[in-house]
Amino acid sequence: EEVKRERPSLVLLDVMMPRVDGWSVAEQLAADDETREIPVVFLSARAAQEDRLRAQELGAVGYVVKPFDPIELSGTVRDVLERVARGERDQLNRELSEHE
Repeated sequence: EEVKRERPSLVLLDVMMPRVDGWSVAEQLAADDETREIPVVFLSARAAQEDRLRAQELGAVGYVVKPFDPIELSGTVRDVLERVARGERDQLNRELSEHE
């Protein structure tokens, strides 16, 4: 609901949250015409390849493993936004499965 109301340029989404997990939120965002085009970058302590693949299946454009450097995260966000603006969203999504 907040994403629909605020219309952010990008959503940073933790996988493990109280009440609802990030996977479910990403599914809801992807299923809604009003939010499906908003890029999602997952933040998670879960570093397994299967988690990256799940993020990829949900249409995410990034996956950052905790702990992370806030300065590096800001660079990641800037890079993702620039690449999405250039039409590279699908490429970003494909790159999720290339990390190990």
